[in-house]
Amino acid sequence: MAAGLRPAPVARGSDCTHKLIVDALVVSKGKVLLVKYADTKPYDGQTGWFIPDDYMKEPEHPESTAARILYEQAGLKVKNVDLGLIESFAHGAWHLIFHYKIEIKDAQAVKKGKNVAEAKWFPVDKLPPREECAHHGWAHDIVAKLTVGDS
Repeated sequence: MAAGLRPAPVARGSDCTHKLIVDALVVSKGKVLLVKYADTKPYDGQTGWFIPDDYMKEPEHPESTAARILYEQAGLKVKNVDLGLIESFAHGAWHLIFHYKIEIKDAQAVKKGKNVAEAKWFPVDKLPPREECAHHGWAHDIVAKLTVGDS
């Protein structure tokens, strides 16, 4: 999975738990940015490559979350983010995941955020092996879905 599965807050006025997560896939000339986190506890102890992601902060809009994630984790300032896909599933808690795609002209140097151990640009057709990606290679699935038809 690209987005980390972390302890869920309790929904107000209900017995339901939920996780509101955003990931931000940056694409530049056939390459995508993936990160590895230094402290993996917030990501269910998952190691490996992720699409940069985080929880939404109340009352943050998902688009603002995508831009915040890229600034905090990679030092990238972006203006135009496009919602590519929303996933909803239950895995111990209800997960609502907003997958954003951000296209930039040039694969810029990345300024790693404080919990980012490694950040690297990968060609879309040469991603790290699934077993080197967090959550059973979920990044592969999201990259494939969000870059269909890209040249």
